[in-house]
Amino acid sequence: MAAEAPPRPLLRQHNFLALIGGQLVSISGERLTVVALYGLLLQHTRHFSGARESSLLLWLMGIAQLLPVLLFSPFAGAWVDRWNLKRVMVISDTLRAGIVVLIPACYLATHSVWPVNLLVFALFTCNVFFLPAKSAVTPDIVPGGQLLLANALLAGAGIAGTAAVIFGGWVVDHWGWGPALYINGVTYLVSVVSLLLIRYRPAAHHSALAPVSMRNYLHEVTEGWRLVRSTPVLVLALTALAAVWAGGGFLHVAGNQHIQRAAGALAGMERLAVLMATVGVGSAFGTWWVNTRGRAHPRHLILGVGLVLAAAGLVCFAVSTRFAVFAAAALLVGLGAAPVFVLPETMLQEGTEARHRGRVFGARDFLMRLMLLGGQSVAGIATPLIGTGATLLVAAGMMALVGVLAFVMGRRMPAPSAAPTRV
Repeated sequence: MAAEAPPRPLLRQHNFLALIGGQLVSISGERLTVVALYGLLLQHTRHFSGARESSLLLWLMGIAQLLPVLLFSPFAGAWVDRWNLKRVMVISDTLRAGIVVLIPACYLATHSVWPVNLLVFALFTCNVFFLPAKSAVTPDIVPGGQLLLANALLAGAGIAGTAAVIFGGWVVDHWGWGPALYINGVTYLVSVVSLLLIRYRPAAHHSALAPVSMRNYLHEVTEGWRLVRSTPVLVLALTALAAVWAGGGFLHVAGNQHIQRAAGALAGMERLAVLMATVGVGSAFGTWWVNTRGRAHPRHLILGVGLVLAAAGLVCFAVSTRFAVFAAAALLVGLGAAPVFVLPETMLQEGTEARHRGRVFGARDFLMRLMLLGGQSVAGIATPLIGTGATLLVAAGMMALVGVLAFVMGRRMPAPSAAPTRV
């Protein structure tokens, strides 16, 4: 029997190119939105001049982003499993394009962040459906042996998109935060066009699904959560991810104020944008290493070491007010966090059948945003009481402890294959 021909290099596969191309443009736009929303709050609070008001508004903006996930993700995954994943992504990005361009008009008409938060809530409601669909569709269009590389390249697209924050910071500081949001609306439409180019057929399990009813739907939701709780590799992946998301919550509240106060008269979005881009550079190196030399090492070891490195970066960030130290710390955080985003994505895809992927990734989104909310809430309470530096040290300690826990949890897991794959 003739040997099976190896799959084509990923960057020569039509479907993967369409997926990663759309994600690169869309993620670049999303990073502009993050910078623009911070710029809106920076303007509204007069450069975060009031500690309590600034912490509250940053926390509320985070709630507007998290609440849709907390409300809908536990149930959205089962719905995504029943639908054409490509169609879910196209509809979600089309809606996001319309919503994001309404934010500047809404603020200019009301001069209030409350209606803006409602639009942010709607924007992230679309994410509730888009994100699990994107994670679930990847194994359907990529050969199994190339899945880790595909996730590394998709993560790389996110990192490359992060570089757009430098441009976004310049746009916000020189043109205003509104134009950045208009640019993001265009990027979502470009993503829609790219997604439409994917040749995709729904998985075969769709034909075997039970008829739609409340009882069947609730059974499917419960089945997905039971799978998440009972599969060790899924538990390990989600535990590592949880630490990074919680740390992100601390950075959202305490980190932003730490940067702006240290900048003094130079406060603005350009410095924040440079630091976000520096995190992206560190993440690029971390992602490259995971998919090359990292293939020879146990995944739980890589996850544990990555979390400890990220914690060390937070310590450097917390104890200094010098921008050069901030940049070095951002590089270290990105380097350590990269494996915690690439490896768990692959572990969840490999450890889940196609008929359950939407539910598993919906559960992932719910749990991670819950941890982000927890980090934001603790930081929102702690920052006015103990200061930004001490609050960031608390986050670093938590992340380091989870790094040790990840190593302990995964000691018996076999090392991944070191077989090379072609880009």
